[in-house]
Amino acid sequence: MLYSLIIPLYNRPDEIRELLESLLLQTYQNFEVVVVEDGSKPELSAEQIVMSYADRLDVKYFYKTNAGQGFARNHGFERAKGDYFIIFDSDIIVPPHYMEAVNKGVTERGLDAFGGPDAAHDSFTDVQKAISYSMTSYFTTGGIRGKKKNLGPYHPRSFNMGLSRKVYETVGGFIIPFMGEDIEFSIRIINAGFKSGLIEDAYVYHKRRTNFKQFFKQIKFFGRARINIHSFFPSELKLVHFFPAAFTLYLLLTVIMLPLWYFVGYLMLISIWLFSLAIFLDSSFRHFNVKIGLYSVVAAYIQLTAYGIGFMDEAYHRWVKKEATNAKQ
Repeated sequence: MLYSLIIPLYNRPDEIRELLESLLLQTYQNFEVVVVEDGSKPELSAEQIVMSYADRLDVKYFYKTNAGQGFARNHGFERAKGDYFIIFDSDIIVPPHYMEAVNKGVTERGLDAFGGPDAAHDSFTDVQKAISYSMTSYFTTGGIRGKKKNLGPYHPRSFNMGLSRKVYETVGGFIIPFMGEDIEFSIRIINAGFKSGLIEDAYVYHKRRTNFKQFFKQIKFFGRARINIHSFFPSELKLVHFFPAAFTLYLLLTVIMLPLWYFVGYLMLISIWLFSLAIFLDSSFRHFNVKIGLYSVVAAYIQLTAYGIGFMDEAYHRWVKKEATNAKQ
């Protein structure tokens, strides 16, 4: 079975080197690597870095004008030779057993599409480990991210996502360049009747953002993307997706209630403190590091509020403001 690894890249030449280094160590070697540079600035081009691996990997490099990561992946699909396509973000490291785990999962379970979890590598900074914890924690995601116990069919995400050539030839590629493009793609795959599943052993080390400011901007965008998905598939907007917005409003209400109704505001503040303490203790024990525990509290609040703000902002512009504009016309 030949696999084509599709990696879109935009202004991140340093990241691709670490990813390619990890691919050299794979125990299953029947794969090609297709790197698509999505209009990066000339001084940030990764062509030389990518092609320096041509004597050690079956690697191909393509450059296209910037149009978004979804369309960059399509560019790779069109040029790939594999029986299966695997999509990676450029900011990951792949453990040596990854390709072997994928091949075993696909072969034994007959999967048409699949995904894998993400984890924190030992080399990550404390902030990156805290962000990774927040993105996979029971306290922020309900413990369903990267687990078999999920809400309905498994929807692979583009940092670690695979699909068969048959899937691509049947449903096509990405139809939007960003703003939840991977969720929309996964829904179309599942709606077409293809079998999708999580391969738990096929995890990757996902660096995500290196500081909290970048993390906030990324997660706010995720919140906006969930509303964008609603415009394609209204039934995919679940009650759980409103939780970060509700949490954000709860924090705001706590601040308002403290001076107006001290007792109620105080009880609300205690609940927030207990939530923070639970995150701190859980993360500290997991990492054996109090500093990461403290950072995890910060990361969790950033994740929930950034998503909530993005979600409410996009909902307001699409639902409230748009309705008001239409009413005036």
